[in-house]
Amino acid sequence: MRPAPLPTPYGFRVAPDLGAPSRARRRILTVVRRWGVPLSERALRDIELMSSEVITNAIVHTGATCTVVLRWTGQRLRVEVTDTSPESPMVNRSDADEEHGRGMLLVEALASCWGSRPVAAGKEVWFEVATDRRATGQGRLSSLVRVGTLSARTTATPPPGGRRRRVLVLARDTEHLPLHLLRPR
Repeated sequence: MRPAPLPTPYGFRVAPDLGAPSRARRRILTVVRRWGVPLSERALRDIELMSSEVITNAIVHTGATCTVVLRWTGQRLRVEVTDTSPESPMVNRSDADEEHGRGMLLVEALASCWGSRPVAAGKEVWFEVATDRRATGQGRLSSLVRVGTLSARTTATPPPGGRRRRVLVLARDTEHLPLHLLRPR
């Protein structure tokens, strides 16, 4: 029996307005579900979050329309966002008190792989989610706690003359919280 043909990559433009990232992430999930990509609901929520982060960055940092392309390889879903800025995205390991700057940390933690490359129009930022990499429970939580820890530059004891840093824990899966990691020493 011959394997089913892979779907043709799907692309669309996203206008630079406040509601655009929300509409774009819903459109992405609609296409992925229509393709029948074998990903869990949790993986789909992660794709929704990462798409929103990358698309929002493209719009906020350029003020211009960006392009989104989805590709299904049979093993990985790839989301590509092209914008007009030549600047590569930075993984900001910022202070926990800052309101912005952790989006690419989330992408780094949740994606199977991600990156960016220059293109004629500016740059393309992409991420992939593999069907065989379904981080769940402790494994997924460890990735998210690592994001919070890197983001907060957490220390077990306050620096001399300093204050104790907060740990930012990003988890939807609260029954698996490793409380021993969150208690002060």
